Amino acid sequence: MTTRFDSSDSAGESDSWSTVTVAVVQAAPVVMERDATIDKVARLTREAGANGARLVLFPEAFVPAYPRALSFGVVVGSRTDAGRRLWARYNANAVEVPSPATERLGAAAREAGVFLAIGVIERDRISGGTLYCTLLYFGPDGRLLGKHRKLKPTAGERLIWGEGDGSTLPVFDTAIGRLGGLICWENYMPLARMAMYRKGVQIYLAPTADARDGWQATLRHIALEGRCYVLGCNQYVTKSMYPSDLEEVDGLDTAPEELCRGGSAIVSPLGDYLAGPLFGSEGILYAELDQATLAGAKFDFDVIGHYARDDVFHFAVNETPQTRSSEVRPPEQVPAAETAIVRASE
Repeated sequence: MTTRFDSSDSAGESDSWSTVTVAVVQAAPVVMERDATIDKVARLTREAGANGARLVLFPEAFVPAYPRALSFGVVVGSRTDAGRRLWARYNANAVEVPSPATERLGAAAREAGVFLAIGVIERDRISGGTLYCTLLYFGPDGRLLGKHRKLKPTAGERLIWGEGDGSTLPVFDTAIGRLGGLICWENYMPLARMAMYRKGVQIYLAPTADARDGWQATLRHIALEGRCYVLGCNQYVTKSMYPSDLEEVDGLDTAPEELCRGGSAIVSPLGDYLAGPLFGSEGILYAELDQATLAGAKFDFDVIGHYARDDVFHFAVNETPQTRSSEVRPPEQVPAAETAIVRASE
């Protein structure tokens, strides 16, 4: 299926806005505690809304945690009982979609009167086992607009999170602009970025767990490439913020006290910092975005317009949900290609 422009019926059309104030929240969750973390989300969202923000972004995997330095007892070819118990704890504090947890997040957006985008660890509702690194979007009326599941977890993340598919690559047309984005190192995937650009993203969200200096170059490159505003958002986390009763702490034993130093920032469509980067503390960054700046930035470069060469390059996205089949069929009803695979494995 070719890529399409994905719109939402929430809050009007993107062309209706002139300027908008946005907020990026650099904070730590209450690690491994879903409900307490959502309490913190609600408080910080209210604060940002009271300061004039109409869009509030939280980091990747904020609820219940990005489990930095935890190994879950895994080495190649072996898992430990303690690691399984830690996994069960992580799983128990994950977020099903929809659920009472998403209702509370929606209520926080509604109370503050803001669009809220937040990274969560999503638990699969069918199996109750697979977890996904997910970005949830809520409207100012508290409604869940949609979600994006991370397409490709990075390195050790693949031990704990499943892969998303092309069915959750939304861009939402709202009264404050077209909102969309990717999570952490997905932003190094050129074709994933192009999917966002082709849908006309104006405010590009990039929640992350990457605190390296080089990540700042990535945020600024995306802004210049997409001629869009880019909101980068990371956690600030120290080892002392972890629960004292974690059973499996081998990864933490040798970790530095400052586990993640942050690096949140807001970048203009010409690659300039509007706020941040913020390192070494929790905090909220604010910036006013101007629609006229978006138009001016595309004067000399428009990746999907006058600088595109659709006569040379062709782009398509498979947006079909890759669902698991629960149907059991007798061999005579299985298509020939599938039958060949089944027989080859017998």
